[in-house]
Amino acid sequence: MKVVSFIPIKLNNQRLPGKNLMELDGQPLCRYLFNTVKGIENIDEKYVYCSDDTIQNYMPEELIYLKRDPYLDGFQVKGLEIIDYFIRDVDADVYVLTHVTQPFTKAESIKKALDKVLYEGYDSAFSCVKIQDYCWYQGKPFNYDMQDIVTTQNLEPIYMETGAFFIFKKEVFTDLHQRIGKNPYMCVIDQFEAVDIDEAEDFEFAKVVAAYLKRGNQ
Repeated sequence: MKVVSFIPIKLNNQRLPGKNLMELDGQPLCRYLFNTVKGIENIDEKYVYCSDDTIQNYMPEELIYLKRDPYLDGFQVKGLEIIDYFIRDVDADVYVLTHVTQPFTKAESIKKALDKVLYEGYDSAFSCVKIQDYCWYQGKPFNYDMQDIVTTQNLEPIYMETGAFFIFKKEVFTDLHQRIGKNPYMCVIDQFEAVDIDEAEDFEFAKVVAAYLKRGNQ
């Protein structure tokens, strides 16, 4: 099977302008994920999908620059449309989609999830965090009975997508127009990997996390 990864990235971010090139603990934000992806051996081709070719100044040589239509930088464009454009540009059996806004994503997590799709019969995989706490939905308890409150370790866990990565066979998208298929593997990641940078406060938090991890804490 041909495995292709792609990192969609734009440089005209709305909520935190220029965030993908902002310096995080001594290096541009985008370089964290670039360096993570470059070392994953069972990915055949590794693309950075960006309309601005200056991104090449930040890319390691193991990654391939693919210029995308500037239309995809529009603030109203949805992620599925970006996937559709990329799949039309690059053919593969399996696609690995990652995002630079989650800089602490581990190569081991991506490899584990990819192996599940390649060798264990799953049609897709995605990163998630396990939430095992008292949750509410639409004004009501979602996963517990207020008249019979069990300990948190006995609660039914909830899994929340993080967006760190989505891995899917081509037919999942072409047939279903989804990035998650009918038989997905849920790859539970840790809270550090789940850090996602959207706004200025997120970036400040990421600085703290980067410093903490740099000291060898995991």
